[in-house]
Amino acid sequence: MSGDEVQIVLIAAGWSAAACAVGLGVVWRLRRGSLRWLVAAVSLVAVAALVSGMAGTANAMFISHHDFNVTLWVLVVSGVVAAVGATAVGTALVRWSQSMQAEARRFGESGEFVAPKGAPAEFQKLSDELALTSQKLAESRDRESRLEGSRRELISWVSHDLRSPLAGMRAMTEALEDGMAEDPARYHRQISSEVDRMVRMVDDLFELSRIHAGNLKLTLEPLMLGDVVSEALASADPVARAHGVRLGGEVEPGLQVVADPAELSRVVANLLMNAIRHTPADGSVEVIGRPGPLGVELAITDGCGGLTDEDMERAFDVAWQGSTARTPDTATVFGSGAGLGLAIVKGIVEAHSGTVSVANEDPGCRFVVRLPAVA
Repeated sequence: MSGDEVQIVLIAAGWSAAACAVGLGVVWRLRRGSLRWLVAAVSLVAVAALVSGMAGTANAMFISHHDFNVTLWVLVVSGVVAAVGATAVGTALVRWSQSMQAEARRFGESGEFVAPKGAPAEFQKLSDELALTSQKLAESRDRESRLEGSRRELISWVSHDLRSPLAGMRAMTEALEDGMAEDPARYHRQISSEVDRMVRMVDDLFELSRIHAGNLKLTLEPLMLGDVVSEALASADPVARAHGVRLGGEVEPGLQVVADPAELSRVVANLLMNAIRHTPADGSVEVIGRPGPLGVELAITDGCGGLTDEDMERAFDVAWQGSTARTPDTATVFGSGAGLGLAIVKGIVEAHSGTVSVANEDPGCRFVVRLPAVA
């Protein structure tokens, strides 16, 4: 590069830099204004830098006055055209921004957001994120509504389950006090049975409150899944016999899980009692333990006849019982009847970093618990 060329470059750079600095100062002052004017101002800054560089260079080159005016007019006209084009682009940006503002306002009022189409990539990504947030909020509101409904049902059903035995015990104690009981020993056994049922219900409520509060303390250790299942089957066998249900199961030898012994036993016991309770007489309940893709799978299949899609979605909700009908006789035998067993199962399993699911499988349902295996 010759000396003249270097001089021309330096002159052009100096004039352009000076014009750019002044223009950016103006743009900075307009930064809180409309996008329409900001885009136009940026365009004018670019044109001004070009005009200044050309003007300074042309003056240094000592070109004729006529040629200098021609060059200047060409630059000015080009700048005006560029400014008009930039204003049009700015106007389009303003329209997209106003569209997003309207949707954001509706989002604040109704929680719904529809992403405008055809916007620049950054605007489109922002709109898509807001639309995704709207969807998540809708799902959260739906879940919160279901939980609130479950709480109301729980209060109603627990009140019913407490009121009935309390009324019965009051009648029996009054009969005992008045000496009107023909078989006092039977009354004492019945009172003791009702007290045990209410204690189980209170224990379930306390366990559920610990789970929801995040206060469930786990003592994790390697466990043989076969031992846990065998103990649960032995405990549930008398109940199954009384109900006319056959119990069976098989766990692959040597299968281990990392879990809290007491809480895992409660999970298996709750699932077994739920299966027995909803399996008709002469039906069967089967427990299968085997390795899974991500750990260990424990599957319990009953003969309940299957669940509807709505029931399947609510199976692990608090106070869900699969029916609005009250069944105090089976509730007395098989559990509290307040719809807490499966909700407790889900809470305990998730506290173990596992999952629990349910699916229909002829002739009933199949509950599958997936837990981490021993590393």
